[in-house]
Order: sequence, then C-alpha cells, then structure tokens
Amino acid sequence: MNRIDNLTKGFIKENPLFVSVLGMCPSLAVTTSLENALGMGIGVFFVLTLSNFIVSLVMSNKTLADLVRPVRIPVYIVIIATLVTVVEMLMHAFLIDLYKSLGVFIPLIVVNCIILGRAEAFASENKPLDSVLDGIGMALGFTGAIALISIFREFLGAGTITVWGDFGLNLTFIFNFLHMEPIGLFIQPVGAFLSFGLILATLTAIGNKNKERIAAREATVNG
Repeated sequence: MNRIDNLTKGFIKENPLFVSVLGMCPSLAVTTSLENALGMGIGVFFVLTLSNFIVSLVMSNKTLADLVRPVRIPVYIVIIATLVTVVEMLMHAFLIDLYKSLGVFIPLIVVNCIILGRAEAFASENKPLDSVLDGIGMALGFTGAIALISIFREFLGAGTITVWGDFGLNLTFIFNFLHMEPIGLFIQPVGAFLSFGLILATLTAIGNKNKERIAAREATVNG
C-alpha cells in the first residue's frame, strides 16, 4: 500500500464508522448539530494523529518496544488520555461554548475504539510518517461520517444546519413549502440510531450496486 492509499483508505474503503462501525458512542451522541460534529471531529483528529505518531515512535525503537510491549495497552491509554486532556483544556480555554455543548463526550475520546484500535493495529507496526497519514485519513473519515449524520439529523429534526455559532443555514422554508413541520424525532436519541441505520443502508445499497456493475463489466470483457 502506497502512502496515498494509506491516507485515503479511511475516507470510504475502511471508514471507521460506516465500515468498521467503531466510535458509535460519540457518533450518535454529538450529532444533533453539525457544529458539535465538527468540534468532536477536530478533537479526534488531534488525538488520533498525535497518538499514532507517538506510539509509532515508541514502538520503532527496539529498546523501548521490548520494554513497552508487555504492557502496551495501558501505555497507549496513558498517551491517549494525556492528549485528550490537552484537547479538553484547549477547548475549555478557547471554545467554551463548544466545550459545554460536547460535555462529557470530550473525555470519552480516551475510550474511543478508533483511536486505541489504530494504535494497536497500525501505529505499533509501522513507521511514524505512515502512522501519521493513517491517523489523518481515519480522523477525516470519522469526521466526514459524523458530519453527514449530523446534517441529516439536524435538517430533518430542526430544519437548520448549524455550521458554527450563529453561522448556519435556516432551511425551514422547505418544510413550509411541503406544509409540514420538522420531524423532532431525529434530534432525539432514537433519531441517532434511525439516522445511522438509514445512511448505512443507503451507502451499502450504493456499494452493492457498484459491485454489481463492476462484476457485469468484467463478465462482459472476459466473455
């Protein structure tokens, strides 16, 4: 796998949410608005990229690797927890509204399966640069996934898309044109599962259609 493939695999092919189905807790909890999704995505991007880099640096050093390997999971968690604490402090200092909105889900980044999973499955076995590219790709794929869910939920549930603060789109005119109200169910907890299921089913159907087209094309060429 070249470095371009390593970077882009997390976008679609190995998307941590829609393919691996990891990180469900923050994905379903913070996607009531695009603003919250982007804020969580920024936090995950910072932690995932740097944790991959640090873990790779440690495990690339034979002496350190031999020392750490028997207790690697607690070591990874300490690294991740330290980075999450930095993110939490920065948000508290500079993005107080976002900090209050995300609440307990910021420290819960520590136990996000995507971050620990990439540290164990990839960063511990690969060079620092490759691990950074993997972290960037997976973080962007995760951010894109929760952004898609949040747009879907917020639009259907409130008729708006909140990009950041007071900046956003008011799309209630669409519901007014259709003579209906926004479906409040979608911004409730059950709406998160419903939205995720609908989007995942749609993406799966599109993927299956593409596979059928490719198979038919290959059959035509070989036939």
